[in-house]
Parts: sequence; structure tokens; C-alpha cells
Amino acid sequence: MNDYHERLANLLVEKNKHISFQKALTWVELMWEDFETTSAKAGREYLGNEMTEKVVRQWIQHYGDRLHEFVARNPKYKHFLERDEELN
Repeated sequence: MNDYHERLANLLVEKNKHISFQKALTWVELMWEDFETTSAKAGREYLGNEMTEKVVRQWIQHYGDRLHEFVARNPKYKHFLERDEELN
């Protein structure tokens, strides 16, 4: 799983110069978990890590350059992302 997350975090850092690798990794983990949880709640069959990677990659391609703006509109995620700032 770490390989998937690291690849996606590197892609996100390329798309968005406003965030660190650690913050990108947190974003990837949040998106990964969100997709898998939502799919499971909807009763969908689990399609594996490759499908989750594909979906998260698409989200990064479409929204990655603006993810740093997300916290201002969605404060419930703020503590996840500020935690990374404290670690650096």
C-alpha cells in the first residue's frame, strides 16, 4: 500500500507546489480511505488497490492543484493537515 500512496503523493506534489510531500501523503490517505469507505457503504464489490489508485489519481489530476484551498471551505479536515505542519 505504501508504494501506491507514495506514487500518488509524488504526483500530487507535482500538481500542487503549495503542499509538502507529507501533506500530499496525508491527502492521498484521506482520499484513499474516503473512496474505499464510500464504496463499501454503497454495497459495491471491492475492486482492489488498482481501482482505488485509479480513482485517487483521477481526483489528483482534476483537483490536485486546488487541494490546498480545500481546508478553508471544509474545516473538519483542518486538524489532519495541520498535524503535518507540526511534524516538519
